[in-house]
This record gives sequence, structure tokens and C-alpha cells, in this order.
Amino acid sequence: MNRDGRLGVGIIGAGRVGPVVGAALAGAGHAITGITSGSDDDRVAGVLPGVPVLDAAEVLRRSELVILAVPHDELPALVSGLAELGAWQLGQLVLHTDPAYGIGVLEPAQRAGAIPLAVHPAISFTGTSIDLRQLHAAFAAVTAPAAVLPIAQALAVELGCEPVVIVDDDRAAYAEAIATASEFSRAIIGQSTALLRGIGVENPGGYLSALVQSTVERALREASDPPVI
Repeated sequence: MNRDGRLGVGIIGAGRVGPVVGAALAGAGHAITGITSGSDDDRVAGVLPGVPVLDAAEVLRRSELVILAVPHDELPALVSGLAELGAWQLGQLVLHTDPAYGIGVLEPAQRAGAIPLAVHPAISFTGTSIDLRQLHAAFAAVTAPAAVLPIAQALAVELGCEPVVIVDDDRAAYAEAIATASEFSRAIIGQSTALLRGIGVENPGGYLSALVQSTVERALREASDPPVI
């Protein structure tokens, strides 16, 4: 990657992740070439004002770096479908944000000469500019061939994250850890707020806020402490 200049970045996926990743890279000086349409184009326009809405093939044609931020079950078909169209370009960077896949899912693009990268920022995305602040307190899992791993790490840093290398074979375990933390936390908080609401506590989410945050922070500190031998 030519770090003397900026990359033209295209985004496929206009959900909660893609526009925010694009906005973070734009903030680092890259040019956003286009984004595909989604279910809430007005929200996307608020995060990426003035960015043209294009079809996926046109996004690839205009871009040196392509961000794939689509649902987990759609990613393999998207990559292979664009390969069948001959849309991937030699030397083009292609980066997906899915926690579970490594770079194997990008093999059809790689066969066409694209450079595969997997970068998952470990935050719960809202799809709004609020996420940009969260990125600066987050880590990102990066997976890439050894020769281009520094590119994936550099892009994670430009998102505002601290990169952590996860080897391809460990991506499934990584995804399980992420899902366990996020889904379990959401379920427990939902159960607790329902109990409080049931006994007449107004604003149960607000009531639990300090307790949950302090408990989680304590648990995270304890998890980061070196093991006692």
C-alpha cells in the first residue's frame, strides 16, 4: 500500500458497520469512492455525506480498497459472485469485517489478484457517528497473509483501534468469544431490567447503568491480571 498517498475506498454493505468504517477511514484521509444502497440510506448519508450510492461492481471498479461489511451468511456468495463477474482487480485490497471468517472466504477475490485482509473492530456498532468514539477505545482482530499483515494492522490503527493478530485457524474461536460476551451481556441485562420493571422501578436501564458498568470494568480488570502461579 502506498502510504505516501491516500486510498480510494469503496464500501459494500450499508448496515451498521460499513458506513462507520468508511467514516473512520475518511477521517484518516482516505477518499470514499462509493457505497452500496441499504435499508436506511438517510442514516448512511448522515454518516457519509455526499458519498455516491453505487452497485457493487461499480464500487469495485472505482476503488483501491474495498470494505465488505455484509451479514455473515451473505459474504461467501458476494465474494464469489463478484469473481464470476470479473470485478476484482489485480492488486486491489479487499477487507471484510466479519469476526468468524478469516481470509479463506476471500479466496475467489485472491485468485483474481486481490489482496485479502480481515479486520474486525471489537465494538457493538450502532451505525451512527457515536461509534467513531468507541473505535478509539477498541481493539481489532486482524488476519492476513504474512506479507501484507502490516497493511491490515495499519488500517486497524487508522480506524482508531489497537490491532491484535488472530491467525486464520483461530477465527472461529475468536468469533465464539465475541458472541458469548455480547449476547450473554445483552440477555442478562434484558432479564434484569424486566425484573425491575415488574416491581415498578422506573427507568430500569438507568438504574442498572452504574452497577453494570462498574461490575463489567471490575471483571475486565480481573481478567487482565496476570495469572497467579
